[in-house]
Amino acid sequence: MTARRRWAGLIAAAVTAGLLLSGCAGAENAPKGDSAAGGEPVKGGTVHMLQNADFSYLDPARGWDGGVNAFYRLLYRGLTMQAAGDAKDPNAIVPDLAAALGKPSSDGLTWTYKLKDGLKFDNGKPITSAEVKFGISRAWDPQIGIGSPYLKNVIAAPADYQGPYVSGDLPTIETPDAKTVVFHLKAPFPEFDNVVAQANAVPFPVGTGGGDQFIHTVIASGPYTLDKYTPGSTIRLVRNKNWDPKTDDVRKAYPDVWQFDMGIDAATIEERLIAGQGGDVDAIGGKISGAALPRIQTPALKDRTIKAPAFCTTYMSMNTTKAPFTDVRVRQAVNWALDRTTVQNASGGNQLADAATTIIPPAVNGHKDYDLYPAKDGKPDTAKAKQLLAAAGLPDGFQFTLDIRSQPAMQAQAEAVQESLAKVGITVNLNVIDTSIYYETIATPSQQHDAAITGWCPDWASSASTFIPPLFAGAMITDKGNQNLAQLNDPKVNARIAEIQAMTDTDKANKAWGELDEQIMKLAPIAPLVFENGIFLRGSNIAGYHPSTNMTDLTIIGLKDPSKG
Repeated sequence: MTARRRWAGLIAAAVTAGLLLSGCAGAENAPKGDSAAGGEPVKGGTVHMLQNADFSYLDPARGWDGGVNAFYRLLYRGLTMQAAGDAKDPNAIVPDLAAALGKPSSDGLTWTYKLKDGLKFDNGKPITSAEVKFGISRAWDPQIGIGSPYLKNVIAAPADYQGPYVSGDLPTIETPDAKTVVFHLKAPFPEFDNVVAQANAVPFPVGTGGGDQFIHTVIASGPYTLDKYTPGSTIRLVRNKNWDPKTDDVRKAYPDVWQFDMGIDAATIEERLIAGQGGDVDAIGGKISGAALPRIQTPALKDRTIKAPAFCTTYMSMNTTKAPFTDVRVRQAVNWALDRTTVQNASGGNQLADAATTIIPPAVNGHKDYDLYPAKDGKPDTAKAKQLLAAAGLPDGFQFTLDIRSQPAMQAQAEAVQESLAKVGITVNLNVIDTSIYYETIATPSQQHDAAITGWCPDWASSASTFIPPLFAGAMITDKGNQNLAQLNDPKVNARIAEIQAMTDTDKANKAWGELDEQIMKLAPIAPLVFENGIFLRGSNIAGYHPSTNMTDLTIIGLKDPSKG
């Protein structure tokens, strides 16, 4: 996801500045165990995934987005991983190849993991600490290592290290024996278990995977391996006979075969899932579009429909370095005047979006439910907004320029903002920027205007440590690639971010992120707009389906009856 790449590129600066990330836990995800999920799967059969485009890469050192990360869970295993999609806390990080989560040293600079017994690749060769180290060190290769940057940003590799194919051994990952892996970090990083849960932190046989070897082939450590790959058309996965389910507490591996049917028009995918004929009873796809919502209101289709909560926040930033947004009263007035219901309707209505009053979405651990700018009788409190504007010396309102993407949905949201604020005398001039250069433009302070509509998603949802800091830490403001679009540089906020990031007590940190969310919104550097949900439709024979707008867990999906379809 775009937000992931934009924030992760800044994490190295955070480590250098001593901003230490911490873990949180406790948020609930989509409803579990209801009829829409399809019940309990049984082993056997073929599950089809219908999709418009191919995955970015088969090689996990190269790929990094929600869709391909879900795919990788079928093929590859790491030391840790995100919990199952039907878990009580699906955002949690749990052991995978490792027997337990990592053990940090007293100074937080060293993390140690012990491997389980009986681990093998699909070729039958054992997975030891050497293979784990080698696979992880591929992240430093200048051509191959273009996926998640967290390993490179957190592990203390030599400055000139360029991966195993160029530089050889990585001395800051030690393997004292076949079952032990020891990592040396640049700085304490309490959420290191999340780092080794990234898609590129997986083992490979020593010496494999150089150049383009893994462009069309794989060496699997998960429950499936590659049987057939026709780029842009078909990926067929079959069981990895050397995967031992006794070593894997998360992946259920119900189907005998996973088939990814690609290159299908999005509208055609929706038509096929709605019709539910033939082999499509065994199929799943991506999110249903707003245009298709009226067609899935029949009882039979409702039974196959699941609404998944948002992991991202759509918001309007206000540049706190430009008048009149330098005045907190003006920013608060904007929040009071916004009709979030109108923005919600512009975003597809209450099925596709929920009005946002907080920074952190409910699905992300660390969320605190509050509303500092509540509506009055279902309408924005325009009297309160006008009172604040008058106190700021702007009784007749003002005008500002709002940057938006040249994309219909965002333009509809912007027009809803425009309509709301006009009622208190604020004129919003829309500056439409081509999507291809939008993020680059608004992330360059010298080019951004007074405000911008954008969205943010966390790199991991087990805490808000990749949500709050990139958007509001003063140390994160840069001349290019800046994600603190409001350019908030508040000493109290900065100090509290650093304090929370150093916490090792996950429950304490979780509560603190939610409290800081509310503290920041008293300063009103942004106006939260909506949390955009996802509507998913499963085939009638699909079971164990718990879709997510973050990453749908394919490893727990199967069929009700493998003889159908």
